[in-house]
Amino acid sequence: MGAKLSGSGGGKYDVEANHEINVTPFVDVMLVLLIIFMVAAPMAAVTVQVALPPAVAEPSPNPPTPVYISIQPNGNIYIGDSPTDLASLGDDIRSAVGRRDPNRERIFIRADKDTLYGDFMGVMNMLQDNGFYSVALIGTDER
Repeated sequence: MGAKLSGSGGGKYDVEANHEINVTPFVDVMLVLLIIFMVAAPMAAVTVQVALPPAVAEPSPNPPTPVYISIQPNGNIYIGDSPTDLASLGDDIRSAVGRRDPNRERIFIRADKDTLYGDFMGVMNMLQDNGFYSVALIGTDER
């Protein structure tokens, strides 16, 4: 903190406090940082010119459309938006998957929170009976 010397009044050692902000150290630090960034910025840019070859890789195919099975509280089953029943679920899921390998296909199941456990297990058993072993359950994020 700075001090202000007073020439009039008071004794020889009478010093009054200075209430002004000293910005000189702040300005000094800012100027040093400015110089550092001015020197470092050109070094961060790549200035070497290189003729890059064109990419010749074939674009990867789009992943297959996921298959969703929805189970309502009253037991109604849907594949995507089309209704089905437990008896024809195997044939309908195979037609929805198409030629893809059922062992590698992941089926997403969306079941209502009020769905009966028996209805859910019926769908799971029917999927396993038809060779669909990779199943993902979908829920809501409560965060």
